[in-house]
Amino acid sequence: MNLNADRTAGRLPDAFLRPGSSSFVDFLAEHAPDRLPGNRTVPAGTTDPAALSPHATTIVAVTFEGGVLLAGDRRATAGPMIASRSIEKVFPADEYSAVGIAGSAGIGLELVRLFQLELEHYEKIEGSLLSLTGKANRLATMLRGNLSMAMQGLAVVPLFAGYDLDKGVGRIFSYDATGGRYEEHEHHGVGSGSLFARGALKKLWRRGMDGDDAVRVAVEALYDAADDDSATGGPDTVRGIFPVVALVTADGYRRVGDDEVARFAQEIVEQRRERGNLA
Repeated sequence: MNLNADRTAGRLPDAFLRPGSSSFVDFLAEHAPDRLPGNRTVPAGTTDPAALSPHATTIVAVTFEGGVLLAGDRRATAGPMIASRSIEKVFPADEYSAVGIAGSAGIGLELVRLFQLELEHYEKIEGSLLSLTGKANRLATMLRGNLSMAMQGLAVVPLFAGYDLDKGVGRIFSYDATGGRYEEHEHHGVGSGSLFARGALKKLWRRGMDGDDAVRVAVEALYDAADDDSATGGPDTVRGIFPVVALVTADGYRRVGDDEVARFAQEIVEQRRERGNLA
């Protein structure tokens, strides 16, 4: 019997026990690069890689007094078809930030999970939270790692928002498919319906809004996007499917309940019916 083998049975590999970077993505890049989304290969002979993956669509972000809101519709499309009516595109990144995805849904969801793990790993290794700007920069680095897939049509375009504990305000960061990071102010939108959503946000947003005001503005902007963009799903009262809406404040991340979002959506429909502009 090999006693040395018995003593090491069940132990983690040495790579997991050596001190190293506070970045879990860097750890994967060194020890298991094939696990990173950007290192996947597209099957040979594929002429349209984007057709392999359903696409997530519209995400909006709105700042308000004391925090920031992130919201997304629930539709995913595959060409002219609806791939999903109830996909979720907005997630907590950590306790004080949120991320939403537009673009290739499968890779986007994988990047979100990896980003969540990246922030959790940093907190465990360093014993403190990464700054909001640091989180935004980490996400940009991850997107640059996905550049090869983006150039083949499998791009992910996230929208990142969080509460800056140092400045005491909500902040919004947008990205391009190459990993470029841009700080937005007041409000922003990404995805196929963002042209219409951003037009609505410009008219609806105002200084001094509270959380409820921000929810209403975001839901109305998504409603306008769904009205003109076939890839954006509007509130579905028959199936009980409504946008995912999350608030991030000094108290942390909070997802708004579907019943509350439904109430705002119904109020918007009723007001438009009264004005006669449902067309």
